[in-house]
Amino acid sequence: MKVINLKEKFNKFSSHWDPKIIGELNGQHVKLAKLEGDFIWHNHEHEDELFMVIKGKLYMDFRDRTEEVNPGEIIIVPKGVEHKPRTEGEVHVMLFEPISTLHTGKVKSDLTKTDLEHI
Repeated sequence: MKVINLKEKFNKFSSHWDPKIIGELNGQHVKLAKLEGDFIWHNHEHEDELFMVIKGKLYMDFRDRTEEVNPGEIIIVPKGVEHKPRTEGEVHVMLFEPISTLHTGKVKSDLTKTDLEHI
């Protein structure tokens, strides 16, 4: 058991759309990511996904609307719901996802990361 300093962890990387694992909790990975620009439309068939905004403003596009997520707020995307995160500038987020979750779901793209780094 150790205290995890989020600021120190965010300072360890600069890449965007490249989640880093900082812990495990009940079969879930706790991840940090820096986001900038547009991601891709995707869903997760079997997993819900939680985004907690630490810094910046996240826009979560759904096919019928867009939700704005500010620092200190979370959004939970239910399994099966198609979504596309995007930003206007750099955003820092913490993610809670089952260990088996790929951040692009079944969609394969240049942004897909399959071997996540533990920091």
